[in-house]
Amino acid sequence: MAVRDNELNAWDRDHFFHPSTHMAAHARGEAANRIVTGGEGVYIVDRDGRRSLDAFAGLYCVNVGYGRREIADALAEQARELAYYHAYAGHGSEPSIRLAKMVIDRAPAGMSRVFFGLSGSDANETIIKLVWYHNNVLGRREKKKIISRWRGYHGSGLMTGSLTGLELFHKAFDLPLSAVVHTEAPYFFRRADRSLDEDGFSQYCADQLEATIQREGPDTVAAFIGEPMLGTGGIVPPPAGYWDKIQAVLRKYDVLLIADEVITGFGRLGSMFGSGHYAIQPDLITIAKGLTSAYAPLSGVIVSDKMWRVLERGADALGAIGHGWTYSSHPLCAAAGVANLKLIDELGLVDNARDVGAYFRNSLAEALADHALVGDVRGDGLLAAVEFVADKGDRVFFDPALKVGPRLAAAMLAQGVIARAMPHGDILGFAPPLCLTRIEADVIVDAARKAVAEIAADIRPARAKKRA
Repeated sequence: MAVRDNELNAWDRDHFFHPSTHMAAHARGEAANRIVTGGEGVYIVDRDGRRSLDAFAGLYCVNVGYGRREIADALAEQARELAYYHAYAGHGSEPSIRLAKMVIDRAPAGMSRVFFGLSGSDANETIIKLVWYHNNVLGRREKKKIISRWRGYHGSGLMTGSLTGLELFHKAFDLPLSAVVHTEAPYFFRRADRSLDEDGFSQYCADQLEATIQREGPDTVAAFIGEPMLGTGGIVPPPAGYWDKIQAVLRKYDVLLIADEVITGFGRLGSMFGSGHYAIQPDLITIAKGLTSAYAPLSGVIVSDKMWRVLERGADALGAIGHGWTYSSHPLCAAAGVANLKLIDELGLVDNARDVGAYFRNSLAEALADHALVGDVRGDGLLAAVEFVADKGDRVFFDPALKVGPRLAAAMLAQGVIARAMPHGDILGFAPPLCLTRIEADVIVDAARKAVAEIAADIRPARAKKRA
């Protein structure tokens, strides 16, 4: 076994190109690698036998938890029956048709059809093409720009990486592309004008959006894309009144609304969709992670009735739509989705996310909110974040070189709990599986409390020396 493990380590560093990884450090062996071999419930196990509570559900995605035989059996049965056939030219498979019906049954009112892909990135690429196609059918050939938000995350492709409002995803890639424009993030804790309350800050965000539309020209702005609740940009719930005010601006200028529900879809917020949770009425919805709980790669674009009618007009005028992927509506992935959505219902995971999520967030706040280095404890459903500051009173942030967030995540991992050090800030993020229990929530909170105490003791001498 040791020989095999050493061999895998070598192959990993010599041949495997990891996403979102420091390539050189990994290749040189300077960064730790971890080979995961199994999982059950909220826990994963690696090849060294280390068992860790995954308080981030992979990447917000293993909603039903690890080791669900119901999904594994559905995949195996579908593979034996029909492993693959394409969905082009009207072809379909039973699981893809069933899953489309199940998604629409759960979607917000007014939604009509589902286009299936493989990832949130390709779903948002599909959405942009549909927005452009829609406006071309309507003869609005100049109305093509997409407004996104700073700190939003919408993927890693060319257009989707442009939509993403995080520098890490732009740096050295010649992004963002010119068709994408960014506006203010609804990040109340980091607002520049601290005199604003939540409603006032929401109005400021809406005013900034309207100013952006007017500056670019209303006849050139096609759509606005936003996560119901910011995810990778900091796990930030929208401030009071935000979505009402944003939607008023979009209606005024006839701008389509895209709800990116890759993270929030299928129960993460304690509601089936974030759109319903925050009273959003989208024209298009992106889904992915919770659709299969990551047991197989699958994404989707949910199209509203209103938009679907325009797409039908386009088909009558132009013929078959020239868009699709080889693996669109893949039968194996769709079978996983059907089994996953059944489990979400049978296990009551949406309600569990609401109830245990509230308990978890309250426990985090009780344990950490009064700590001198904790600036904000926030979240909704089973999404939560703790943001750290060097000076609480003056809201002074740490020097990024101190790597406070990564050090906190490492201290939690040493206790057997996986949290995520979020990019662009010293923020610990939590998005555990929706099957989390209160006892498991207590384990996460206890590990976070101990990690904060440990790292605070370590950085206090450095802060004192700097001030001296």
